[in-house]
Amino acid sequence: MDSQRNTAELAVVGLGGVGGYFGFKLAKQYAGSMGARVTFVARGATLAAVCEHGLTLLSPEHPDSVAHPARVVESVAELGAVNLLLLCVKEYDLEDLCRQLQPVLPAGAAVLPLMNGVDIYDRIRRILPHTVILPACVYVASHLKEAGVVEHRGNPGSIVAGQDPRNASFDPRPLLGLLTDAGIRLEYQTDAFPAIWTKFFFIASFGLVSARYNRSIGQVHEEPALHARARVLMQEIEAIARARGIALPDDLIERTFQKAATFPYHTPTSLQLDVHGGKGRTELDLFAGAILTYGDALGLPVPETRAIRQEILALSTTGEPHQTPVVQR
Repeated sequence: MDSQRNTAELAVVGLGGVGGYFGFKLAKQYAGSMGARVTFVARGATLAAVCEHGLTLLSPEHPDSVAHPARVVESVAELGAVNLLLLCVKEYDLEDLCRQLQPVLPAGAAVLPLMNGVDIYDRIRRILPHTVILPACVYVASHLKEAGVVEHRGNPGSIVAGQDPRNASFDPRPLLGLLTDAGIRLEYQTDAFPAIWTKFFFIASFGLVSARYNRSIGQVHEEPALHARARVLMQEIEAIARARGIALPDDLIERTFQKAATFPYHTPTSLQLDVHGGKGRTELDLFAGAILTYGDALGLPVPETRAIRQEILALSTTGEPHQTPVVQR
């Protein structure tokens, strides 16, 4: 914290659905406060909109829908002192952003990545080896409606965050307390990796199968061939998690299917929407790439993941219709 003012410097990089939702709460709580100062890093139309009008959150949680941070900057190079940085970017921008942060983050700064994926911690650690990285997973139903405007529906967003295993002497709870003081639902777990992998079981298996066949979560769950293919993907993920020493319940695969059954039948996945919407950059390798990388490193075969990744890549060039899969067990 600032040694003279005892003010915590909080930064939010990326004002999409996730960063906009949590950043709004922080900016609202600490507007004019000496306890913490909030800086947003944004680009283009979002930067212009927030500078002119503030950040808007359309949510039943906040009737007063506009928040103004202490600062809005265009580049992480403009940040200055940072105690806690919330990283809320797309996974394909992660390495480039971390390289930009290398000369910026001071010793002892903490990074809280609010991103999907089981390899996020490792990828940040490779580029920012001297930074405190707090493993985390996030749950929030929000999206960027337009520049500077985030829409939130459903349950309040929540975060599970834990201790950096490479910095066991660093207690992140005082910093994380700044988030809970802002009304953010946050559960601290010393080891957050089981929570991260538990979420990944669902988003990776259902994301990949739904994207491959352009089928909803309900269809993947109920159509036998799609259900079977999702199960094989989960089995490959489970083998990797066990080999890495992640403490997971024995019935996690069944729990994952039970979770899928709670979604409205026609709910799509974000990867499905991106692939079949013709989006040039998707998070395919956030799911399949991590499984392949870990599988290769551990000497574990992951043929189903390898196959479905290639099939999804081929969709953009062949326009292949959705076929009923033949699952190899």
